[in-house]
Amino acid sequence: MRAEIQTIVADIEKSLDLLAQRMNWETAEFRLEEFNARVEDPNLWDDPAAAQKLMRDRQSLVDAIDTYKGIRQDLDDSVELIEMGEMEEDEEVVTDAENTLKALKEKAAKKELEALLDGETDANDAFLEIKAGAGGTEACDWASMLARMYVRWAESRGFTVDLQEEQGGGEAGIKSATYQIKGHNAYGWLKSESGTHRLVRISPFGKGTRETSFAAVGAYPVIDDNIEIEVNPADIRIDTYRSSGAGGQHVNTTDSAVRITHTPTGIVVTSSEKSQHQNRDIAMKALKSRLYQMELDRRNAEVNALHEAKGDAGWGNQIRSYVMQPYQMVKDLRTNFETADTKGVLDGDLDGFMAATLAMKVAGKSRADAQGED
Repeated sequence: MRAEIQTIVADIEKSLDLLAQRMNWETAEFRLEEFNARVEDPNLWDDPAAAQKLMRDRQSLVDAIDTYKGIRQDLDDSVELIEMGEMEEDEEVVTDAENTLKALKEKAAKKELEALLDGETDANDAFLEIKAGAGGTEACDWASMLARMYVRWAESRGFTVDLQEEQGGGEAGIKSATYQIKGHNAYGWLKSESGTHRLVRISPFGKGTRETSFAAVGAYPVIDDNIEIEVNPADIRIDTYRSSGAGGQHVNTTDSAVRITHTPTGIVVTSSEKSQHQNRDIAMKALKSRLYQMELDRRNAEVNALHEAKGDAGWGNQIRSYVMQPYQMVKDLRTNFETADTKGVLDGDLDGFMAATLAMKVAGKSRADAQGED
């Protein structure tokens, strides 16, 4: 077996070791049997919240076991084929098996990163907020480009995207938008996107000048029903109003939009895409998510640093730079991960950036550490 392929096999083995460690492979099958027994309990759904959590936990374990077994089987089969091909001097068999191993290495590395999404709310759905920074039309247009980028990223992963609120930018783009992204590990991936995103390009609005625009992105976990968040009714103000979105299918014809202001913290959440009753429920859920995130920030220094990086949409709080003129480059300022494929990134190809940030956090490195390695 060639040295290159031996290295690939070793890398896959390392990924398998981490996957096994994360799910405690030695007891995984036993725990699955326990889950299956509890699922058969006729009284399971007497407590719907507990039942839903049990089903999610069981499915996560099933997925982890199936992933580990699948990668292990593919690895063993490919190594066996290479050995047989070399013995029989069949280069076609060897080449096909080597190509399979190369693809398997990428899959194993991706699953390894997903296994690291084991935070308290990493598996949850997410609220994603996008706000234009200073700069008028240019910034509003940039905010709409980011919104499109994240929608495409979410859809490429099979996630469901619900627009909760949108405020139009006047001449072009949006001043702000809030989405609920529904899917396994949605928050775990999107939390790395919180921060200020900077765009450099030639203005498309007739100026012909190179312009720099900013927009702020914030991701927050959707809180499970089994997590109690107390909100004092005296601390909130609820307003209804007519939506001022971008138009089209999202135009409201009645004053059904809801805005909730949490006085002690200054948090403002809105929902304007459904009935007033539904919007009130959605906005309250978003408020609880924000309050829960604040509590996580206080308890967890790492999460605190991540969300403090969001800050104001301006020069001093950037996490990523998107340069379209005079050259093409998207670079994450925390990890130094970069690509010249600006079109691909703006079309939703974000996995490399998210994975690099997650890997940096897992390795315990700071932003300064990553920049020092550049």
